[in-house]
This record gives sequence, structure tokens and C-alpha cells, in this order.
Amino acid sequence: MDTATLVPVAPAAAGTTDPQPYRLRWVVAAVVLAAATMDLLDATIVNVAGPSIHRDLGGGASTLQWLSAAYTLAFAVLLIAGARLGDIFGRRRLFLIGSAGFTLFSAASAAAPTIGVLIAFRALQGAFGALMIPQGFGLMKQVFDDRAEMDKALGLFGPATGVAMLGAPVLAGALIDADLWGIGWRLVFLINVPLGALALALAVRSLPHGATHPDVKLDVGGVGLVGLALVAIIFPLIQGRTDGWPAWCFALLAAGAVLLFVFLGYERRRGDNPLIEPRLLTIRTYLSGIAVALALFGAFGGLLLCISLYGQLGEGWSPVHAGLTLTPMVVAMILGMIGSNAAVRRLGRHLLHIGIALIAAGAAGLALTLAGARTASSWDLVPGLFLIGAGLGASIGQLFQFILTSVSMDEVGSASGVFEAVQQLSTALGVAVLGTIFFSVFGHHLPTDALRVTAWACLAPLAAAFVLVFRLPMQAREKPAH
Repeated sequence: MDTATLVPVAPAAAGTTDPQPYRLRWVVAAVVLAAATMDLLDATIVNVAGPSIHRDLGGGASTLQWLSAAYTLAFAVLLIAGARLGDIFGRRRLFLIGSAGFTLFSAASAAAPTIGVLIAFRALQGAFGALMIPQGFGLMKQVFDDRAEMDKALGLFGPATGVAMLGAPVLAGALIDADLWGIGWRLVFLINVPLGALALALAVRSLPHGATHPDVKLDVGGVGLVGLALVAIIFPLIQGRTDGWPAWCFALLAAGAVLLFVFLGYERRRGDNPLIEPRLLTIRTYLSGIAVALALFGAFGGLLLCISLYGQLGEGWSPVHAGLTLTPMVVAMILGMIGSNAAVRRLGRHLLHIGIALIAAGAAGLALTLAGARTASSWDLVPGLFLIGAGLGASIGQLFQFILTSVSMDEVGSASGVFEAVQQLSTALGVAVLGTIFFSVFGHHLPTDALRVTAWACLAPLAAAFVLVFRLPMQAREKPAH
């Protein structure tokens, strides 16, 4: 029960007052890393598995978008609430609940009998993931007293994330093609079950008990308003094309925009326990950085889905072929992240401009490669995908540090939560908008035309992101001490 602050496992040495390090701290780090890996796998593999799911369970073209958007939308809406619930009820308890629910609905997704049920389970996965993920950093801060050890533990996340990003599409494709026991795509959701079960068992034994704060209240009104606003915006963007863009689509979009403004006003006026720290909504630099993230992750998330759809639905590639096609982009992304760490001090915010320009050059390269072509191979896409990956690595690897520049240390937690939620939300928006553009062309023209038009469409949010970077400070904030 989370009723006491962290108690050292071993007593202090005689004659000293320094507590002994938490004995299971590296197990805690492994558990948090496993949770982050499960989330990354689940958000990635569905892009490769989507066409196989569609062939097996049916549904319209919009269902392929919902398979991704349902997860990311639920995750985004509840992510900030998940962090606040961890403060109220204890991070250990929320992590265990989130981990158990995430694993359960991974298994449930594998057993889903219909496409509608699968989409519902994907949303529930995202919801439990939003309870689990925000607790990780707080739990690690609780068990690592030594800054050098904490930095070493956090340093494991970069390589692990890179390996997961590189391996997830290939692994998903290989499992679907292998069709073990005749269950095909269902294997990709079962990946997380043994990993989740092991992480949960280790979490029960290793996670520290921490203080609860029942006097802190959840901003239920804020959660409700932002949830309604985002659903009202994303639902018609995905469903509108399938239904012929009836009047209710535009009414919902307008209602969503109004609700979003109501939510922002509500948070600014709220005095106690707001969902978002009110001062963050007045910081121009922070809001500009959030807008950059919204445009950048939206363009990438939508294009990534469309590339996989192009390969499997348009060219008839196998799932593993589609997964391997993304490998140059992921390798370049990892290289871009490594290079950005060395270049950010010298280049400042110009590094973000260079990264966005590389993404735009890659998208334009894809479009030009496909112009007038009736078909295109994986090798034809390599130059464009490599540029996109390098640009993403250079920009997203450093963006958050620029956003943090104008945020005080006591606001970092709230600022980080909003940033992570915007990442998920922008992916859902990108899937909705760019997926709709792709399918609008795909149904009447060549598959190459569908991907070409989508690649050109990416340039609009990328141009917006490029301009918004000028509103960020010239130099990034140093990473805060842990």
C-alpha cells in the first residue's frame, strides 16, 4: 500500500546519516524501460499489421486509420490525467494498474473477433498506457539518489528505443508472414504479453512504495472538455471521406474547435489542481514549441502509415517486405539523434531548421521519385526515407530542450506531460488528415499517385514547423539535473 515515503532496504552504516542506495533500483529501471518499449512497439507495429487485419476482419478504409488513431487518441487524452492520478494514488499503484491493463488488452486485441472490437481494445490499450507511462520517470527519480547513476540509467533509453524502432516493423512483418499456428497478424499483439507479464511480476517485487496525496484532486472537467474536443475533431477527419462528408462532419469539427477554446479558457481560470499548469498557456516560447511538435509529429505519423499502406495495398508487398522498407529511415533517425547531440551547442535552433529541411527534402524526393511512375520498389524509396529519418533524428532529438527554455523547474513535470500528450495527439491528427488524403487519391488513381500527393501534402505542416522554430530561443536549455 502506498502510504509511506521510500524506505531504504538496507540501514545506514554506523556513524553515518546517509541512506543506502535502493537495492532494486536497476530492476526498477528495467521495468520502466520495458514499459516504454511496449508502448513504442504497440504504436509502431500496427502500421505494418493494418492491411493484414483489414483483409481478415474487413471494414472500410477508415478502419485502417482508426487502428492507429484509437490508440494514440486515448493515450493523448488521458496522459496528463495519468500523471496527476499517480500523484493522488501513488505512482507504484498506477504503474501496476496501467501495466496490467495494457498487457490484458494486448492479449484481448489478439483475440478480437471483429474490427470494431479490435479498435475498442486498441483505445483501451492506449488508456491504460496513459496510466503506466507517466509514472516511470518519477519512480526512477525515487530510487536513484546518485545523479551519475540516474544519468546512466536514462542513457539506456536511447539505444533501447532505437533498437525497438528498428526492429518493430521487421519483427511485425516477419511474425505475420510466418503465420505461426495459423493466427497471422494476431501474433503482433501477443508480442507484448510475455514482456508485459514479466515486467508486471518484476514491478510487484521491485517498485518502491511512495507517498500518496489524496488532497490533490483530478481536474475531471478539464479531462472531459479536452477529450470531447479532440474526439470531435479527429472523428470527422477520419470518417468524413467514407461517409461522403455530410454536414454533421463540419458541425463536429466546429464544435471541437469551440470546445478546445473553452478548455483553454477553463484551464486559465481554474485555481486549484488544474490539468495543465495555467502559466504554461501564457508562455509564448513554450506554446510555439508545442505547435512545432504538433506539426512535426503529425506529418511524420501520417506519412509513416501511408508508406506502409502504399507498399502492402498498392504494390502487394508482404508485411515483412513493408517492414524492411522502413529500415533506412529508422537507421538514419538513430544516426541523426546521435549527430544532433554533438551539433546542438554549435548550431542552436538552426539544427531544428536543418532537421525540418531534411524531412521536407525527403518528402519532396519521394514525391518526385513517384511522379509519372506506375510502380516503385523499396530501393526507389530509400533516398527519400533516409533523408526523412535523418531530419527527424536531428529535430526531435533536441526539440524538447528548446521548448523547456522558458519553463521554470517546478513546471517541468507539467510541461513534459503536455509535450508527450501533444506527440500522441499529433500522430492521431496526422493519421486522420494524411490518411484521408491518401485514400481519397488511392481509390481513383494509381497507388504511386496516392503516396506522391500525400508526400507533397506533408510539406504544409513542415513549412509551418520551420517558421515556428524562429519563435524558439537560439540556444537550448541545459538538461535539468535529476
